[in-house]
Amino acid sequence: MSRRSVIAAAYLFDWVAGDPEWFPHPVRLIGKGIEGGERILRRPRQTPAAEFVAGGILTLGVVVAAYFASAKTIDWAHKTDRRLGFAAEMLLAWTCLASRSLHKEASAVVDAMEEGDSILARQRLTRIVGRDTQALDMQEISRAVIETVAESGSDGVVAPLFYLAIGGVPLAMAYKAINTLDSMIGHADDRYFYFGKIAARLDDVANFIPSRLTALGIAAAAALQDASPAAALETWWRDGMKHKSPNAGQPESAMAGALKVRLGGDNYYVGELIAAPLLGAGFPPPNVLKARLAIRIVTIVSALGAVTALLLHRRRR
Repeated sequence: MSRRSVIAAAYLFDWVAGDPEWFPHPVRLIGKGIEGGERILRRPRQTPAAEFVAGGILTLGVVVAAYFASAKTIDWAHKTDRRLGFAAEMLLAWTCLASRSLHKEASAVVDAMEEGDSILARQRLTRIVGRDTQALDMQEISRAVIETVAESGSDGVVAPLFYLAIGGVPLAMAYKAINTLDSMIGHADDRYFYFGKIAARLDDVANFIPSRLTALGIAAAAALQDASPAAALETWWRDGMKHKSPNAGQPESAMAGALKVRLGGDNYYVGELIAAPLLGAGFPPPNVLKARLAIRIVTIVSALGAVTALLLHRRRR
């Protein structure tokens, strides 16, 4: 079976199966490895330089382990049986994708908002965002959904498809390791400022191209919905680099323009106020209808990403 068959099968299987909690997901194993490695490598009263080196060792070790573990598993499966090899490769590729789970979780929040149940909407929102949700009104819940589906459309769908296309499952799994490292230790707080520095910068590099492909995809998908591709491109060009992340602002600003809504602003994380620049500052604030439209746009971006991955692999061959 070709890599294109693996990508196509994994993408379709992701939409059928989603991300069942009972399945032994490799990302959970990667997370356990990061926790264990941190316990081993961190010492009380480490100097900033020592923390930086220790975090770099952990980051390199986890990424290399994820790459070679998946490569060796696929190699063993193919040598055992051709069909087993395809199944192993497809299942591992499936675990790198999050199209259905993103759609399901974001839609659950919007469903609750449409029913007027703000308490349930906040509860469901906690499953897909890191910000504090207890005090959010419907407008802020809508903003959180839109920002999350835009950014996660890149991290959870377009980026894995991109790396599946150019490097197969092992490279996609290495990307998932980088993404998991960033989410766990790549924070600019007192605990991880030095220890997670390399993980954070590596994530910036890994997402540089996919985030911009996602922004382009949002503009293209806007043309197929009741949205504005021209405003998506204009807002992306103007506001894409305003975000503190060199990548998160790319799809978020494109989505702000496509929906013609204002995104960004203040968020609270564990009670701490984190200010962020406005994206699409001249537009009105978002609402539940715009949140639903954002989900539809990202669903189209997901399909465009799969087609692009298949074409990209064909061109490489």
